[in-house]
Amino acid sequence: MIDAELNCNKENALAKRMEIEGALSHLAPRIPKHEFEATVDHAMASKGLSHASAETAAWLSLVAYVRHALTEYDDLLAQGYDHESARFFVAADIDATLNSWGVRRKLTAAD
Repeated sequence: MIDAELNCNKENALAKRMEIEGALSHLAPRIPKHEFEATVDHAMASKGLSHASAETAAWLSLVAYVRHALTEYDDLLAQGYDHESARFFVAADIDATLNSWGVRRKLTAAD
């Protein structure tokens, strides 16, 4: 019984991963492979995204990855900026990166 549950969980996780990969490929067709894998891994590991649709998980993980890995966001927080201010200051950088990866969706204040 336990083996059957483990296999079912692995199959569900693989199916979810494939859905997120498909959504991310559609969302960001020119994303480099390393960033693609990191974004999918983040979506899969995030407890907050475990029940989100593949499209939502892909988008939120993509924005979070770019914000934390490719902008000065974390440095701004370390300097004492609040989250909202730090997000404001890196929004243009995030949009530029997303645009270069073929993302047509624009960042909103909620993202």
